[in-house]
Amino acid sequence: MDKYEDIALVKLCLKGNSEAFEILLDRYQKPIFNLVFRMCNNFDDAEDITQVVFVKVYKNLKSYNNKYKFFSWVYRIAINETLNQLKQKVRMEELSDMYVSKEGTPDQVYNQLEISETIQKSLMELESNYRIPIILRHFHNCTYQDMSNILHIPEKTIKSRLFTARQLLGQILISKDIKAND
Repeated sequence: MDKYEDIALVKLCLKGNSEAFEILLDRYQKPIFNLVFRMCNNFDDAEDITQVVFVKVYKNLKSYNNKYKFFSWVYRIAINETLNQLKQKVRMEELSDMYVSKEGTPDQVYNQLEISETIQKSLMELESNYRIPIILRHFHNCTYQDMSNILHIPEKTIKSRLFTARQLLGQILISKDIKAND
């Protein structure tokens, strides 16, 4: 995903080319959905929020500053929208649909599913300023620079929050008797 290719597509969108927006949508819809899902832990909410994010992206294309990567701008919108939705939601709902790997024995699959659920629930126990860097780094493979651009904070702060987040997550997992080798 070339920064300049995204900028060219944005310029085409601003000239009324709907196919260019479809290309951007196809390119970023899945990563944005994954980000939102990891933040809100609800498949239906993640779908709804993702849709709202792309409506906002389309409506606000004129405000995009091409000195930054397009995906950073879209991620920032997604994070803000998700945090706004989470604030409005009174309680967190349990994850209803899980995708189960077809590999391994039923016991292995069950154990892995249980660990994944525990990790996801543990992630949700972290404050958002710690949860978001973990999600961006470990589930979306963002660089420190990308995370800095997305979150609008210095790289040193990103590294510090990520370190603290890992420590906190480790403590939560240890308290739930999940070890690194599980």
